[in-house]
This record gives sequence, C-alpha cells and structure tokens, in this order.
Amino acid sequence: MPRGLQHILNLDDFEEAARRHLPAPIFAYVSGGVERNHSLRANLRAFEDYEFVTRVMVDTSKRSADTMLLGTRWSAPFGIAPMGVSALSAYRGDLVLTEAAARENIPMIMSSASLIRLEEVVQANPAAWFQVYLPASDPQIAPLIERVKAAGFGVLVVTLDVAITANRENNVRAGYSSPLRPNARLAWQGLTHPRWLLGTFLRTIVQRGMPHFENSQASRGAPVLSANVTRHFAERAHLAWHHIRMVRDMWPGKLVVKGILDVADARIAIEHGADGIIVSNHGGRQLDSTVSPMRVLPGIVQACPEVPVMIDSGFRRGTDVLKALALGAKFVFVGRPFNYAASIGGEAGVRRGITLLRDEVIRNMGMLGVNSAQQLHPGLMLATTARENPTSQR
Repeated sequence: MPRGLQHILNLDDFEEAARRHLPAPIFAYVSGGVERNHSLRANLRAFEDYEFVTRVMVDTSKRSADTMLLGTRWSAPFGIAPMGVSALSAYRGDLVLTEAAARENIPMIMSSASLIRLEEVVQANPAAWFQVYLPASDPQIAPLIERVKAAGFGVLVVTLDVAITANRENNVRAGYSSPLRPNARLAWQGLTHPRWLLGTFLRTIVQRGMPHFENSQASRGAPVLSANVTRHFAERAHLAWHHIRMVRDMWPGKLVVKGILDVADARIAIEHGADGIIVSNHGGRQLDSTVSPMRVLPGIVQACPEVPVMIDSGFRRGTDVLKALALGAKFVFVGRPFNYAASIGGEAGVRRGITLLRDEVIRNMGMLGVNSAQQLHPGLMLATTARENPTSQR
C-alpha cells in the first residue's frame, strides 16, 4: 500500500484528504449539492432510520460478497457511480476509476460529462457501463447512441432527472464554472495546491493537451478551460417517455434508467423497455428537498419484481450497503468517495477504497448472521421510529 494511503481507514477519510488536496472550486463541484444542501444531508441521515437486529450462533464462515447483476458475477454488491469531469480532480480520472474497477471486478459507470473519450475507457475495461444524458436535440440522440454501441459498451444507463439545470450556488461561490474561466482566483487556487496543479492539471495539458467534454454528443464538445466558450446547457424539458422507447429500439444491450424516485415512473420505465432501475436523487445535486432514495426504495422494489432495482446517493459504509440490500436493492452505486480516492491516490487509492468497503460488507455480514446478500431481508432491521414496538417490524 502506498504510504499516503495508510491513514485511510474508511471512505469518509478520503473526503477530508481530498479537501486538502484539491483546489476549492474543484472540491466544491465534487462535494456539493444544491441550494441549502437539504437532500445532500438527508441522503446521509436516511441510514439512521434503520438499526440491525443481529442473529447469533449462525455459521458465517463461508460468507461471500459476490453478487450477480444483469448476467455478470461481481466481487461485491456495489459499483462506481457515474461522475462528470473526473479527469479534472484526478489525472486521467475516468481511466483510473475504470481500471481499478476492472481489477477489483466491480462495475464502473462512465459519465457522458467526462473528459476522456469513451472509446478509451471501454477498451481499458470492456465490462464498464456508459451513462448518458440524452441530447436536447432529437436528431443528436441516435448518433450518440450509435457511437456508444460501436465502442462496445454492453450496458447503457440513461439518467432521467436532469431535464432542467440545477441551481448549484455552492459552485458559483467557490468559483467553479463549466467550462472553467481563467482568472486570478483560479490561478491562486492552483498555485496553493501544487500537487494537484503539477500532478493533475499541468500534467494533463503537457501530456494530453487541453481536455474537452468528449462524450456528451457524438462529436467533441467544449474545452474544460476557456475564457469565451460556453458549454451547451440547453434544457431537456421536452424529453418524454417516448424518447426512452426510441433508445430501447436502438440499443441492443442492457438498458438501465437512473433517477427514479416514484413507483409509477418505475413501472413506466419497465413498460418502455428498461432492464434495470437505479433509484437516485442524483446525490442531492438536482432538486433540493428531494426525498432520499432509501425512503422510497421498498415501494419501488415491491412494484418492480421483474427487474433489478439498484440505488445510489449517500452511501459511505458497509452498513449503508447492507441496509439497502435488506430493503430489496440488488446493487448499490457509490460516487464521491471514489472520486476523492482517485484524486489523492490514483488507481491505488480507488482500489484501497473498494477494498475497505468490501471488507466492511463482508465483516458486517458475519456479525449480522448472513452468508450472502441473498439472505438479507427487512426482518433483520428495526425502523428507529418503531423502537417502542419492535414486534411490529418482525
């Protein structure tokens, strides 16, 4: 293990290390939510709604975190969520994440708001998934889907909760914009964070040239740093369910929809061809005061037994993962902590994060009294609001 990672004992530790390492605008983009950050905090608090009721004297010597999802066996019941501009917080960030995921045998979802060509990422990890924001213009949808298909991705994730651009005030206050605009404040942040400046930004410029938004369209997008270029942020308010049917007709692989919080929307997604659902509020980054995915997970699981229901937003500990699995989720995706891990430790940092979380899952399964994710069920937990009447939850 690299010496710089020896003090990292859990995923939360990566955040504080990244706060020191990254310039304030970059850290604000990764860490922040929207407006009052209500949903960002609520995602973390939602796990406090449940406490475990452990079973004892159960032989758990053969427990395993291996999990089947969409026809593939993974080494853990969690994967890496899509995160935009990861190559701005870590050198070659998307490749670092996908290569770590490949070596640890967990799924990694590449974001279309990324700075490395999708063809490079899937070449490095043929099992990677690709996440897409459907272009605002209908004629641009088919060429983008064709490009992803030609690259060789097997799973396409369509994010549904970005029809309107979010009000990320924390980004503005910290000096982050997209593209980044050169100014004295941004230059000072670079100079006062020399490890990031030399090891990530300048290294990228020297070795790879100015990074661009590579994958939001079929062709190359805007540069990440520009004084006078505006990235295309046209609203997608006209998008509707028939666009998902359009994508389904074009896409031969597995189709997953992300950003579902309502049972009715989950059913509509399946009717329009979705092979899986990710229950998500975008990590608290879209509409503030949106419900935590954990609160609506049981209802969506009950309503959609024919497809795997997955979840993201706020997961940090093995106990968080097990609580979601006990409520019926088939899989969990984790975002920000792996971004932080890549920023301070590269691929080794990401693999350290994966190992820590997987070890927590396996260790906690043993103390809970189960050998596999399939043995988890709601009866192993007690809702904290029902402490006075525990039999009502059993």
